Amino acid sequence: MKQKKETDMEESGKKKGLEGTGLSLPKNLYGNLRSASGDEQLMEILSAIKASKSPAVINYGSSWCQVCSHILPAFCRLSNDFKKLSFVYADIDECPETTQNIRYTPTFQFYRDGEKVDEMYGAGEQRLRDRLWLHS
Repeated sequence: MKQKKETDMEESGKKKGLEGTGLSLPKNLYGNLRSASGDEQLMEILSAIKASKSPAVINYGSSWCQVCSHILPAFCRLSNDFKKLSFVYADIDECPETTQNIRYTPTFQFYRDGEKVDEMYGAGEQRLRDRLWLHS
C-alpha cells in the first residue's frame, strides 16, 4: 500500500503540458499560447474555441515524438508572430479520451468562427507559418 501511495505522489508531481516536454521553449509574449494537461482541460479549451469567433490552432503532439520535439519550439515562437491567433498544445498521452481520433503526431488543427477549417499533418516550420498566415 505504501508503494502505491509513493507512486501516486510521483505521478501527481510530474509536469504536464508544455512544461512536461522538458524542452527549452521560447517565452510566449502575448499570452495566446495555452497547454492542456488533461482531457477535462482540453475539453474546456475546445468549448471556448467553438464558442469564440477568434481563430485558433491546436498542436497535437507527444513528448516521445522526435518530430513533435523539433516543431514545438517553432510553434511557440510563431505564437509571438501571430498574436491574434490562439495557440494550444495538447499531448496525446495526457489527453487520451479527447485525442483518440488523432492518428499522426504532430497534427495541427485550425479553427475559425468556432469550426475546424483545416488540418495539417507532420512538421515543417515554413509550412506551418504559411498555414498560420492563411488562417490568421
